[in-house]
Amino acid sequence: MALRPQRTFRRRQVESSDSDSEGAEERSAAEPAEPCGPSAGGRAEGAEPARRARGSRGRGRVWASSRRSPGTASRRDCGAESKTVDLSTDEEEETHPSSESKVDQSPSSNSSSSLEEKEVSPIVQIPDAAFIQEARRKRELARAPGDYISLDVHHPPTTSDSKRSNEEDPDSSDPDDYEKRILFAPKPQTLRQRMAEETAIRNEEASEESQEDENQDIWEQQQMRKAVKIIEGQNIDLSRSSESQTLKKFDTSISFPPVNLEIIKKQLNNRLTLLQDTHRSHQREYEKYLEDIKSSKTAIQNLESASDQTLNYKFYKGMKIYVENIIDCLNEKIINIEELESSMHTLLLKRSEALLKRRQDELKCESSYMQQLSRNAETSSNGSLALDEKDQRILDEIKARRTQRRQARALSGNCDHQEGTSSDDELSSAEMTNFQKCQGGILQDCKKVFEDVHDDFCNVQNILLKFQQWREKFPDSYYEAFIGLCLPKLLSPLIRVQLLDWNPLKLDSMGLTQMPWFTSITEFVDSSMDDTRKEDDSDQNILSAVINKTVVPRLTDFVEFIWDPLSTSQTRSLTTHCRLVFEQSASEKEVSKSKQDLLKSVVVRIKKSVEDDVFIPLYPKSSEEGKMSAHSKFQERQFWGALKLFRNILLWNGLLPDDTLQDLGLGKLLNRYLIIALTNAFPGPDAVKKCSQIAACLPEKWFENSAMRTSIPQLENFIQFLLQSAHKLSTSEFRNEVNEIILILVKVKALNQAESLIEKYHLELSTHPITGV
Repeated sequence: MALRPQRTFRRRQVESSDSDSEGAEERSAAEPAEPCGPSAGGRAEGAEPARRARGSRGRGRVWASSRRSPGTASRRDCGAESKTVDLSTDEEEETHPSSESKVDQSPSSNSSSSLEEKEVSPIVQIPDAAFIQEARRKRELARAPGDYISLDVHHPPTTSDSKRSNEEDPDSSDPDDYEKRILFAPKPQTLRQRMAEETAIRNEEASEESQEDENQDIWEQQQMRKAVKIIEGQNIDLSRSSESQTLKKFDTSISFPPVNLEIIKKQLNNRLTLLQDTHRSHQREYEKYLEDIKSSKTAIQNLESASDQTLNYKFYKGMKIYVENIIDCLNEKIINIEELESSMHTLLLKRSEALLKRRQDELKCESSYMQQLSRNAETSSNGSLALDEKDQRILDEIKARRTQRRQARALSGNCDHQEGTSSDDELSSAEMTNFQKCQGGILQDCKKVFEDVHDDFCNVQNILLKFQQWREKFPDSYYEAFIGLCLPKLLSPLIRVQLLDWNPLKLDSMGLTQMPWFTSITEFVDSSMDDTRKEDDSDQNILSAVINKTVVPRLTDFVEFIWDPLSTSQTRSLTTHCRLVFEQSASEKEVSKSKQDLLKSVVVRIKKSVEDDVFIPLYPKSSEEGKMSAHSKFQERQFWGALKLFRNILLWNGLLPDDTLQDLGLGKLLNRYLIIALTNAFPGPDAVKKCSQIAACLPEKWFENSAMRTSIPQLENFIQFLLQSAHKLSTSEFRNEVNEIILILVKVKALNQAESLIEKYHLELSTHPITGV
């Protein structure tokens, strides 16, 4: 059985009422609804006792019941008798204490009960026990005849009913769950009930506040009394202590401890030690203050000289703005520069391709014509062949250009020229005019690139002067910023504009050393050498870096697309510029990647020219009778053209490695084409002359070793041909040509072969070739 919590009451009189307990027993027996009709007031009347019972039982607060007491006013809707009985019952419950609680009734309960009495009736008489017992008996009689349970009104058991049921059946617990009424919303209250509830709440709060005020007053009074007692006690203690001091002062009976000299000396020493420690600490503080004063004076002096820092800041700020502006300018102009470079490159490339194509077409046409002559087919009465218009036009153009070159050589006095050694790169007047017009337009646009830019941002010399001022004023920050590594990239667009009109394939083109940018950079580098504060001066490498980043790539483009290895003038000019470029970077420990790419391009271009441009036909002996025949002239021109290419290849001596150069000149050209043509020719002075020309092209560096008795392996075929020619000429009328052959052998360091020839043919030379070497 559930244990019911103990009920508590505030300020309730301890009285016993049998009528209350009896009334509780009477109410517990009442199960059917009251005889009044179902209405809101009736439902409130039925639900209110149950809430009071649950409130008083569950929460144990008596003021919860008094807050719901106004609900009894709703019983006025029923009969007068019932109304009187209910009021008397409520008053009895609120006035008399319960026999089980025995706790005082609170003031709030009395105030709420008095408020209910005023609201219900202006004159209320408290019924006695007999009247209440009679009213309960009548209510039970009225409920007894009911043989049904009303669906509209339900009166849950009250506290007295639960008490009675517990007394009758102590083993029974709370009602079952299905017998309980679940309230999903608070029951609506009338205006009078709400007013009574709010009044009760205010009265309770007022009573609580008044009680707190009383308690506060009591607490303050207690604290004041305590304080007064403490002060009185202190006064008593002070009076006693003063009296005792007075007694001590005038008490001569008290004896002091004995005092001797050692004790006094010890105390004085301790005191002296303390004073010395204090003095030392003060001395340290004094020295510290002196150091602070000294550092403050130094700081003042530094601040007084802070005007230089302001100038330094202005200089750095100005350099920063200057560099940003020049970078913005170059970023904007670089697009136009690249377009102009592309236009110039395209123009030169078209002319080079046109000349190359014309030479190949003419070679094919002439070769075809010679083959027709050798077959001697379809000849006319005058001995000429029937050719189509295209081939005839090509042959006529060839003859016209050759005639013009002969006339030009005759006027210049050059009579030793050999047919086939001309470059044959002449253009017609119309083509030359069109080329010059396009080139002039590009150069005119080039001048407009920086016409809207101040000289401080487009002139290489002015730009370097700015950085030279930085290097002279603040060398530490200059070198820490690695300006020497940044300048080549910064100056590259400006140098590319100046190189736009530079053609390294023309002999009359301006040299690199004569260009303004080259002179400015050289002066800038020379001025940096005077500064000995830096061991590794990056400014000394500015010129080589500029050449590697700007000049060498441009040379590589000319070699790959425009250079004609058969042109001696182009090859001489190109090798001259390349030697100058390599000399500027002689101090570099290893060749840069751009220069390696340049040399690779040269090798590739030479191989392509040997494969495409060299063609020396071999005709039967019968067709070669007479030097004035067409076959002989064609063969001679092709041989001298191949020999010119051989000479141009060997001009790269000192730039290309020796093994690469020997493979290109001797292996691919001399042994494969020239020696075969010489072997097929008639031995005589012409063959010796050709061999002499070949030996003159060979670099002397290959034969500088004085201990050499045999020549290099790649010349073995050439030496064998010389020996065969010497044997043939020794028995003919051209015996004097043998001496020329011996000189050629000595030149190529074939000394053993030369001595054997001298001994075999008993030659007598005015100057012995062996001792002359």
